Amino acid sequence: MTSAVPTESPSPEVRRSPLHAAHEALGASFTDFGGWLMPVRYTSDLAEHHAVRSAAGIFDISHMGEFFVEGPEAGRFLDVALAGRISALVDDQAKYSLVLDENGGIVDDVIVYRFSAEKIMVVANAGNRDAVATALHERVGGFDVRLVDASDDLALIAVQGPASQAILAATAQLTVTSGDLEQLKYYRLGHGEFHAEGGAPVAVQIARTGYTGEDGFEIYVPAASAVSLWHTLLSVGSEHGIVPAGLAARDTLRLEAGMPLYGHELSRDIRPAQAGLARVVVLDKPKFVGRTALAASSDDASSDDAAPVLVGLTSTGRRAGRAGYAVYSGDDLVGEVTSGALSPTLGHPIAMAYVAPAVAAPGTELALDVRGTRIPATVTALPFYRRKK
Repeated sequence: MTSAVPTESPSPEVRRSPLHAAHEALGASFTDFGGWLMPVRYTSDLAEHHAVRSAAGIFDISHMGEFFVEGPEAGRFLDVALAGRISALVDDQAKYSLVLDENGGIVDDVIVYRFSAEKIMVVANAGNRDAVATALHERVGGFDVRLVDASDDLALIAVQGPASQAILAATAQLTVTSGDLEQLKYYRLGHGEFHAEGGAPVAVQIARTGYTGEDGFEIYVPAASAVSLWHTLLSVGSEHGIVPAGLAARDTLRLEAGMPLYGHELSRDIRPAQAGLARVVVLDKPKFVGRTALAASSDDASSDDAAPVLVGLTSTGRRAGRAGYAVYSGDDLVGEVTSGALSPTLGHPIAMAYVAPAVAAPGTELALDVRGTRIPATVTALPFYRRKK
């Protein structure tokens, strides 16, 4: 487990998922994450990690924030509010994007789902829900749109792993009304219904997205129906090897997949290009928050030459670098680890780190300072793990 999963005692004000009681019944251990008391594990980090890689895991990610942008200028507004060209999306398409500040720093990384030209959902990280809400409201002036914070009304359940499609297909209570589940492509959104036993059907959205590097789905469901959907998926999925999985497994899975985590690889002090996310920014848009600063730095090739860049590092043995550990090239301090773990899938240590550009080329030999001992590490292209298709 990396330090991406904090372990401090929760404050009295910490929030609880609609699934909290279900997690307690499963024997979960909890942690305070982004102001929410969320499951960190149910049984073992390794067992939950391997289950997602080999079969399926079910995650409660109801702590994410969901904002709807509604109105005739929804796309044009988000073109200005976010780094990507959101107006170019088609219905039921999803897109990874960034909320930037005026300096080009990253306020949050978000997933955007277009329901229609006049209804688009922005999903923010739990810890940045307030920051994203503030940014959207500050940028809405002049646009004919309405912002709706649906975070408290929706729960979000992710089923990830090679058996995820089979599990959803076998769940008779969950139907996709917008087409065949197997035809739902990666980063696309399907619409359906969940029929809880003894209750009326409720509308759900089923997105083929996720944060583990595996095939999988994220299901947006009314909060009042979340417990029933959770138990239904666990029951149906038992024959396919599904297990409930916590934040510890989610963190090692996303690290293997080379996916950045806000607060570790991403922050207001990091510009997209440093994190390998330059492709997410559409600089030829005439206007968006952060454009002036990013355009100025791209025009002046010397301005960001010394800025550290994100790389992957692999090592041998069993000792892994952790967030905050120093990175050396010979005797020169050249960077710092942002996330690290002994990879459960690969069996050797992996890490992501910001290092000086001069030592960022794949194959460069560096060293991690692991509690006073220098551990050799090699710069490695991300991701560390890529699923077989």
